[in-house]
Amino acid sequence: MSANRPELLSQLGDAVGPDHVLTDPEVLAGYCVDWTGRFRGATAAVVQPACTVEAAAVVAICRRHGVALVPQGGNTGLVGGSVPLAGELVLSLRRMSAIADVDDQAGQLTAGAGATLAGVQETAEAVGWAYGVDFASRDTATVGGSIATNAGGLRVIRYGDTRAQVVGIEAVLGDGSVVSHLSGLVRDNSGYHLPSLFCGSEGTLGVVTAARLRLVPPVRERVVALVAFDTIDAAVVAAFELRHHVRTLEAVELFLAAGLDLVCRVDHLPHPFPSPHPALLLVEAGADRSPLDDLVAAVNSLEGVADATVAVDEPRRDELWHFRESHPGAISSLGSPHKLDVALPKAHLAEFLRRVPDAVAEVAPAASSWLFGHAADGSVHVNVTGLPPDDNVVDDTVLRLATELGGTISAEHGIGSAKRAYLRLNRSPTEVAAFRAVKRALDPDGILNPNVLLPVQSPGA
Repeated sequence: MSANRPELLSQLGDAVGPDHVLTDPEVLAGYCVDWTGRFRGATAAVVQPACTVEAAAVVAICRRHGVALVPQGGNTGLVGGSVPLAGELVLSLRRMSAIADVDDQAGQLTAGAGATLAGVQETAEAVGWAYGVDFASRDTATVGGSIATNAGGLRVIRYGDTRAQVVGIEAVLGDGSVVSHLSGLVRDNSGYHLPSLFCGSEGTLGVVTAARLRLVPPVRERVVALVAFDTIDAAVVAAFELRHHVRTLEAVELFLAAGLDLVCRVDHLPHPFPSPHPALLLVEAGADRSPLDDLVAAVNSLEGVADATVAVDEPRRDELWHFRESHPGAISSLGSPHKLDVALPKAHLAEFLRRVPDAVAEVAPAASSWLFGHAADGSVHVNVTGLPPDDNVVDDTVLRLATELGGTISAEHGIGSAKRAYLRLNRSPTEVAAFRAVKRALDPDGILNPNVLLPVQSPGA
């Protein structure tokens, strides 16, 4: 049912205030396209609740009117999961950005769904702690969005993904009721663990409005190494060797010669080494005391190392990180990319990295592939440029190759609308049926982000 009705918009205005029901087409445009520019939709309104009570009222109103809605935070998603591709109403959670109940003894805080990761990190730092989840879009990406996709980011090998940080949740279910369990008890086996259920649910089960997050001890001394390898295989082996032998390891990021060359060209930077090398690892270790000696010793023990440079001071560390974190921006300078985040088992990670460029070239000769990712946990970001946004031939090729090699079609960004047709590559019919049963229980009328994650059902199914 259409969301563009005066009665509906009036009721939504009563719930959140008329100024927070946006209908100006020029304003709406920014909420209807994803970060890549590949996924574009349309909406009659963006509704901006300021608290859980208002969010619950919005959901209840939409349910009565039979109107679907898409929860949206920083809109940094990459798979079309947070834009109104089917004309849904947008429920923007950006106003719900408060960070409260900071416990500097227990190492916990409560963050609204609209709080940015950078905001959580800064709040944690101010009380002598740190937050374990980090990625390049930290200034825009929100807590609610990271929960929706169970984002991991750069430091999964040390702290785990978002699911590992969430010790309490508050959410509005599809009938407008609220579940709230923000006590933060680390040991609580009293029934189903709803925080785990909501992590990765992509807004299909409920609208997460707040979360109780665990914090981690801060790292006082950091060392970063950029290590070049003669082969992709050597880099992959090294990533897992480092994970096994460096107890203070924080991050192991892999990228290839083509991506490094693109970053240097776009950002007008000199190359970090005199000669090009097929594969590179950006490695960070952190501890209370400098891990320099341990990291250098570990790098020196690796096979296939062609060159290396180490940074201890912050400006130089940032320079080395720039080569990795600038990949998304440099790639997007070539046009809207197809972004396919996958994960592979260690045994087939190098094979996947080697095969992707040829597989892409075979089905799309004019396209270019760019690969980088979190090597030590098997995660690879496959970016493909030179394709129309709606040409899915490469998506099909890459996702099928990943599953053929024992991997998953999504390791970071979720399923969204981009990959819902491929969910069955990783999930059995019984699992998909269980997913649908859970959604029906929590969202009986199917109004919460109904066009993502779950495959389209055939009539009568």
